[in-house]
Amino acid sequence: MHPKTKYVFTASLDVDPAKEALFNELYDAEHLPFLLKVPGVLAVTRVTAEPGATMRIDGQRKALVAEGEPKYSAIYELESADVLLSDAWAKAVDQGRWPKEIRPHIRARRHTLKKVMP
Repeated sequence: MHPKTKYVFTASLDVDPAKEALFNELYDAEHLPFLLKVPGVLAVTRVTAEPGATMRIDGQRKALVAEGEPKYSAIYELESADVLLSDAWAKAVDQGRWPKEIRPHIRARRHTLKKVMP
């Protein structure tokens, strides 16, 4: 984790299967580069759910992916929660082809914000 990270913002979602290739292409080529230029965005990590993943706890095997959990997530490391309210953030999330070509095909969107413990 970046040493200046004070908050972690997670954006999770599913995308229509017919748009997955375009989604991944635009996320990496456009969406992330725009957001990484926003002051206060320190790092971003993209992850996908691992279907069928399990762990052992309390002597039992437990599923690690909850039913209905979105497939894709991006984990943003932020200097401040105010980054998400900034004009730079608002501009970045609406730049490029993302709003017209991807946003209409997103479902099960979830956002969380967590404060990093000292």
